[in-house]
Amino acid sequence: MSEKKAILRTEGIGKYFYTPVKFKVLDGISFEAYKGEFLTLVGKSGSGKSTLLYCLSTMDSDYEGKLYINEEQVTGKKADELAALRNNSIGFIFQFHYLLPEFSCLKNIMLPALKKQAYSYEEIETRAYEKLKLLGIEDQALKPASKLSGGQQQRVSIARALINDPDIIMCDEPTGNLDSKNTQIVFDTFKKITSELGQTIIAVTHDLDFAKASDRTIELADGKILTHNKTFQ
Repeated sequence: MSEKKAILRTEGIGKYFYTPVKFKVLDGISFEAYKGEFLTLVGKSGSGKSTLLYCLSTMDSDYEGKLYINEEQVTGKKADELAALRNNSIGFIFQFHYLLPEFSCLKNIMLPALKKQAYSYEEIETRAYEKLKLLGIEDQALKPASKLSGGQQQRVSIARALINDPDIIMCDEPTGNLDSKNTQIVFDTFKKITSELGQTIIAVTHDLDFAKASDRTIELADGKILTHNKTFQ
């Protein structure tokens, strides 16, 4: 990356869980994620990586420290402001696709854009087809989501995350349920999204090969950053 523009920045993020006893799950997390970067978060179960992702996504706002997105401090914003920020600037991809099974692939992808109401229905439909084409499944557009394979469903969920052209796509184990072929398809898509579209991906993963091939990996242990590498070793 020639010019590093921080799209997301944290300052001393800390978080406690209180049951069954008070426990600090995140402890002083500070780092930056850059525009057009494919960043992975790794660590053993219980290291805090998924908890950190939910704080970064603003879906969890009960933490210490500060979070900045696009140079704007989002810590302390009201719930409706955070909801608007998420719909405008953040896309989400989960291990489970969470598609509406009775809806077509096309309609599933269109839903976040219909909610945002920034484009006409026809424009949103066109954009949805473009995302399907990017993922190589435009021929599945009108099929009910329930009729697709697991790999195809996950690609539809990626297209849905991209529909509003978010600055950041956050992923929680996006290849956790996929075979090696579909994992490679998802990885290639992520590389294209970051290098060609300039969007940033922050992905939690247990797949060390997947992490190793990303632009940069942050390894967490016991709620702290253990290593912060260009590539994971």
